[in-house]
Amino acid sequence: MTDDKQEKDGVWKRDEVESPCVSICVIQPESRLCVGCLRTIDEIGAWSRMTPEARRAVMAELPEREGTLTKRRGGRAARLKQRASGGRS
Repeated sequence: MTDDKQEKDGVWKRDEVESPCVSICVIQPESRLCVGCLRTIDEIGAWSRMTPEARRAVMAELPEREGTLTKRRGGRAARLKQRASGGRS
């Protein structure tokens, strides 16, 4: 793509592996994975400096990581409900 074409399009695009970020940035304490994109904190922090090959390797691992996240049990609302019922669920 020529510089003129890039200027006319108004967008400069690079040939890179896109980030898997879905803007749900919460790190699950047990697995230390982001519940949104399934990357580790280190992978998220290093993403912009990773080579395309390293990014592809992370992307290939993400489907396997989904099963490592534990389901939430209801958080604070569930604890309050449990206390109100005398400790029984």
